[in-house]
Amino acid sequence: MDAPQHPVGAFVPEDNYGHERREELNAVIAAAPAVLRQAVAGHTEDQLNTRYRNWTVRQIVHHLADSHVNSYIRFKWTLTEERPTIKAYDEGRWAALEDSCRGDVAAALALLEGLHARWVQLMRSMTAEQFARSFHHPESGDVVTLNAALAYYAWHCRHHTGQIQWLRRQHGW
Repeated sequence: MDAPQHPVGAFVPEDNYGHERREELNAVIAAAPAVLRQAVAGHTEDQLNTRYRNWTVRQIVHHLADSHVNSYIRFKWTLTEERPTIKAYDEGRWAALEDSCRGDVAAALALLEGLHARWVQLMRSMTAEQFARSFHHPESGDVVTLNAALAYYAWHCRHHTGQIQWLRRQHGW
């Protein structure tokens, strides 16, 4: 069976929502490191090097850390600058670097735990007006609100962890 592109469903953009929905999305981000850690618990080196479509499990774990570090910084820029143009990065090239291809996932998991704790702390301190602030994405040309970014990254956590969970089910790990 071919691995589905979106094992938890495709991303559905959200932008205008209230405090209750924001708390639900924050809870997803707060729980994500533990859910990811559970998804890779007990994996052998061969299992970590198993591909889900284009990336291995190991690369997916490192990608989540890399991507979410970038998102956290984008939140900080957006809160402290007027509609900043964020720095885009080539996630495929980052995933192809040696640290992502062969590095211990324990470091990425530890980074995610600390990062998500800080990120959620930041977001829980933000006002609705701050979530309405936006940044400019230079590759897409889009103007992205922090509300929209929060919705996307909550999905992003579930999406990539869902890929690993799909492999576990398929292989009986």
